[in-house]
Amino acid sequence: MNENPPAAWQGLTPEQAAQRFAAEGANELPQPAPRTLGRIALEALREPMLQLLLASVAIYAALGDLHEAAMLSAFVAVSFAITLWQERRTERVLETLRELTSPRALVLRGGERVRIQGREVVVGDLLLLGDGDRIAADAQLLACHDLLTDESLLSGESMPVPKQAATPDAGPDATPDQSGLSQVYAGTLVISGQGLARVTATGARSEIGRIGKTLGEVEMPATPLWLETRRLVRIFSVLGLGISLAVLLLYGWLRGDWLGGVLAGLTLAMSMLPQEFLLILTVFTAMGAWRLSRQQVLTRRSAAIETLGAATVLCSDKTGTLTLNRMAVAELVLASDQGLQRWRADDPAGALLPAAFHALLDASWLASEREPVDPMEQAIHRLGQQQRNAPERFDGFELVHEYNLSPELLAMSHVWQVPVQETHEVAVKGAPEAVARLCQLAPERRQALLAAAQAMAGDGLRVLAVARASFEGHDWPATQQGFDFELLGLVGLSDPVRPGVPEAVRDCRAAGIRVLMITGDHPETARAIARQAGLAHEGALLTGTELAALDDQALRERVRTVAVYARVRPEQKLRIVEALKANGEVVAMTGDGVNDAPSLKAAHIGIAMGQRGTDVAREAAALVLLKDDFASMVGAIRAGRGIFDNLRKAMAYVLAVHVPIAGLSLLPLLLGWPLVFMPVHIAFLELVIDPVASLVFESEPQDPELMRRPPRDPAAPLFSLQLIALSLLQGGLVLAGVGGLFAGLWLNGVGEAQARAMTFVALVSASFGLVLLKRGTDLRGLLRPNPALLAIAALTAGLLALALLLPAARGLFQFAPLPLDWVLGAGLLGLLAPAAALPWQRRSLGTPPPG
Repeated sequence: MNENPPAAWQGLTPEQAAQRFAAEGANELPQPAPRTLGRIALEALREPMLQLLLASVAIYAALGDLHEAAMLSAFVAVSFAITLWQERRTERVLETLRELTSPRALVLRGGERVRIQGREVVVGDLLLLGDGDRIAADAQLLACHDLLTDESLLSGESMPVPKQAATPDAGPDATPDQSGLSQVYAGTLVISGQGLARVTATGARSEIGRIGKTLGEVEMPATPLWLETRRLVRIFSVLGLGISLAVLLLYGWLRGDWLGGVLAGLTLAMSMLPQEFLLILTVFTAMGAWRLSRQQVLTRRSAAIETLGAATVLCSDKTGTLTLNRMAVAELVLASDQGLQRWRADDPAGALLPAAFHALLDASWLASEREPVDPMEQAIHRLGQQQRNAPERFDGFELVHEYNLSPELLAMSHVWQVPVQETHEVAVKGAPEAVARLCQLAPERRQALLAAAQAMAGDGLRVLAVARASFEGHDWPATQQGFDFELLGLVGLSDPVRPGVPEAVRDCRAAGIRVLMITGDHPETARAIARQAGLAHEGALLTGTELAALDDQALRERVRTVAVYARVRPEQKLRIVEALKANGEVVAMTGDGVNDAPSLKAAHIGIAMGQRGTDVAREAAALVLLKDDFASMVGAIRAGRGIFDNLRKAMAYVLAVHVPIAGLSLLPLLLGWPLVFMPVHIAFLELVIDPVASLVFESEPQDPELMRRPPRDPAAPLFSLQLIALSLLQGGLVLAGVGGLFAGLWLNGVGEAQARAMTFVALVSASFGLVLLKRGTDLRGLLRPNPALLAIAALTAGLLALALLLPAARGLFQFAPLPLDWVLGAGLLGLLAPAAALPWQRRSLGTPPPG
């Protein structure tokens, strides 16, 4: 709002708001039932692996082998508990993320502006509305200026609806009118203007609640990664169940033991079913989003996690992202008949502003909002208060009309009624070329003004031109061109580059990512900031005017070399994004305004500013930077690469480890040997594989060389032929080593129970050998700390020791006692078995050479 709220409009006190929140509940519409433990348990019982285990328990019970059934039941209970814990952990993370994504509202509480979650808004709160806000609750307008809202969510009509205050003297307890013109509604969007409104209904009592609509996020289609994983699971499941059925029939026919055949078939089905794939994807997606949120990056679209590692172009705005957005007036330039006069804030002799510059500073203040949000206007206000005792100096001035910025004219004007005068004071500020046009300057004065502005911009200053006019009467011109403006001078504002930006730009360059800066600033300002940020040698500069003159094909060619875009309007960002995409780039784009939403939605990774961004921009984006910082974006790309890297490692591990499990379940049947594994052994192995895949690899530290690799090809499948071949090779080597161990023991007269125990120890060790192989190709990778790996390895070793040492456990596993040197030998064989595939590991996972 341009005017301070009247004293009566101070809003609820925090105590009143807390009481109403307790009485009325949260400002939320009915939500889907939460996934309780009971619901998660029912979903877990539908998992094929758990059903196969339960079927095995039933068969052992039918055979009268109650000890085996009890042991398997214990494994079922442990596996079930792990599933519940993992699912509940994921659900808690998602609940935390939902809290973070809750729409926000700016309210007056006890006369103070407070930003709160939309769910905390209560009846009686005073909402401060601005461009791009999503309105948190039904409310009555007490004051507004040029307010337009989009109510298509309620009415289906796409045309914006103009709003007006209830009455000029409406108090905070005024009743709503019947026309709806002074009402705003929950879920609708502010297209333009500003307003102050008192909340009249929240949650289910709001208009949108009464008509039964919800504002939950529309469920997004499955991502390519999900589709690919599901397809792979289906292929393995059909293949595994088909082979299992064949084994059942073959076993029963050849050996005459149909129940044994059922157990053999179940064992093989369990060994071949890659049910971990979907678990891994769920855990990695949820935990990845949570890890990004800890880096002040909120994930709104899970597909963004997949795409981050493939980004080839990072488009950043300047103010507040590359720079600190802490502007200060650094220089004033007075345009007088005697030429240009300068005043610099850092001049020790110029602490007090000379009288000649007073009119320029006054007009700058009057051309700004009374309660500015824009950092440039805040800087002008600070200087005005220090040097001219504003706003007290302008007490009694009444803002009677306003002309906003437009794409055609980058300038804004305020018309003020001056006390005890018939005339109105008009103040304008904006781009120097726009204000020069409004002032209708002679060519030589225009050239001098623009040259001075260019020199200031070359020093990295944001430059505004300021002019004033007088106007009589109340018949305002349709446009700002209708006033007879007099040029006063230039205001130069400084905004230093954020610490860490040059280093982040260098990281992007090393990672094969082009960094582009898109700004509405003067070209020379853009060049100066680009130079400070480390973008100076990235490429050429293109202005919005030049961009408008290019057709799509010509723009596609220009964007290959341009690194800095200046004087660009928000709607032109969409053309830049589309041109980059047409060239095959994977584009990450930042934005914060309503007009940025199309480009954010069009980009592969739309990134909205969380602090200064509008709700429209945040909803269109895939990611939201809770801290508007360029380094956060680069950190998100690094994290995205790490998440995808670890995801591939986990998937490759699961694929590799199932090869020896399935092989050792099938080969004895084909060769007429004793069964190596029964369901109880597979259940034990699943207790190892599940947490290793979903916990160890998920918490795997990022490779230090991660940002020295080129971007991932987004068209490349998760399971490339090379990766599948490598995993099958690694698993085949484990099968050869462990299977060869069993064959050698059996053929040399070692008892079945001892051979089985040795083989099982070797296979459990081999699963950790595969983990170590997937972690890295050199000692540096192996030594990266991972507490989850150490904890699960220690727990597995303890359980394995119990199975080997306790007589009751040995009986259930059908093991025989083993000498210690045999156990150590089998364990060492298992750890070393996958190592023969080491030469292919680096190329498959895309890791760079050591050093």
